[in-house]
Amino acid sequence: MSQAKAALQLEPAVETQQSAEQVISNVAVSALTGTIASRLSSTLPTTEPSQQIARAIAPLTAAPPLARPRRDQTSSNFQARVPVVTGEATFRGWMTVDGIISGQLGANGSALAIKQRPHGGVSGPELTGELHFKDMLRINGHVACKVKSPKGTLIVDGSALVDGDIEVAAVVISGRVNGDVVAQERVELGAAAVINGNISTRMLTMKPGAIFQGDCRMLKHESSAD
Repeated sequence: MSQAKAALQLEPAVETQQSAEQVISNVAVSALTGTIASRLSSTLPTTEPSQQIARAIAPLTAAPPLARPRRDQTSSNFQARVPVVTGEATFRGWMTVDGIISGQLGANGSALAIKQRPHGGVSGPELTGELHFKDMLRINGHVACKVKSPKGTLIVDGSALVDGDIEVAAVVISGRVNGDVVAQERVELGAAAVINGNISTRMLTMKPGAIFQGDCRMLKHESSAD
């Protein structure tokens, strides 16, 4: 009967031993390089052979160059400017977008996040239409809208421009408004405020420096019986 051949054969020990010795030698050289260099510099500080050995060891001890991070040129590779409005509001109209829009747009419950690129020079309004809100809304840019809220407070930032009428409960204006302002509770004008329109309110406060061009009508306070 012939003997069965082995299904597995061992690789030659010579090649395996040589590869193992090569790995061990590489690790040993990299690990002992710093120790050899320090000992040579302390024992032979002024001799020429020590300098030659140090030059030979320097390439081994040098750290590999770090790879530079890749920059994504297609994504949001710009610094988004301040949103034109801050707060929750209902908007009807149109807007210009120069940036990135993310989110969902649908008939039942939708939300969009918009990152606008910074713009230089004079540009048109970022929102054109109507803005309705409930609690508080802050305008930070240029809007050509009619802003309404029976019980809300509107804040017009110092860098904001509103081209349209305002009908709210209270408004604090530090920027520019081209339109009539009706506030059932109060109107506060900051030092840099500019109003080109009529004001109707129960209480009006103006800081020195504010500019108001128009008529002012003081509303009657509601009686306690109402």
